[in-house]
Amino acid sequence: MDLSLGPEEWEVIALSLKVSAVAVGATLPAAFVLAWLLARGRFPGRIVLDALVHLPLVLPPVVTGWLLLIAFGSEGPAGRWFEDWLGITFMFRWTGAALAAAVMALPLVVRAMRLSIEAVARRREDAARTLGASRARTFATITLPLALPGVLAGAVLGFARSLGEFGAASFLARVGSPTVPVQIVRLLGRPGEQSVGVAAVLAVVLVVLTLTLVLAVDRLGRGLRRGQAA
Repeated sequence: MDLSLGPEEWEVIALSLKVSAVAVGATLPAAFVLAWLLARGRFPGRIVLDALVHLPLVLPPVVTGWLLLIAFGSEGPAGRWFEDWLGITFMFRWTGAALAAAVMALPLVVRAMRLSIEAVARRREDAARTLGASRARTFATITLPLALPGVLAGAVLGFARSLGEFGAASFLARVGSPTVPVQIVRLLGRPGEQSVGVAAVLAVVLVVLTLTLVLAVDRLGRGLRRGQAA
């Protein structure tokens, strides 16, 4: 039984990497703003915002996918707006998989950034402001560098989470644009040992990629913390 990956499987791996990169790239700005609001903001509705951010973690992925399908499908309000004004279609395309992956990864990214922002000592920012630095300069020279380990950790964790997304993504990218998890399910549904063997190889590839990213987060965080302490 030949367990080597063919061109179709390599295309699926490449698409998964592309989907994860786009999902994280689109998520990072919004995730940082949300993390900042939750870490430093004091406003009515903060608890509600926190709950909404973490909703994808507690909802079944199929429910999240169904809600995204309603909102961003061809007849959904957000889906029509994106298609009419930006020419972006989410239904049954890789962009739908990227949208689902971004939503599912958002809570992890926000949490990592929020913890890092909360760990920044306010006295350092206050000292910079006392010495005449503007808010923007204080943020750029004090807050952001100190929070950078959390920002990078959130990005890598979000990338890893996006690689493994299946439940929500299957609603928006069921045809034509399978990611690795979707392809594994398809192969397991085909008869024959060959399909099962290829699915197992893809699963191993997914585990290795995810484990490598998690270990990279740990090592990167330690290196940045040593650099800040030096």
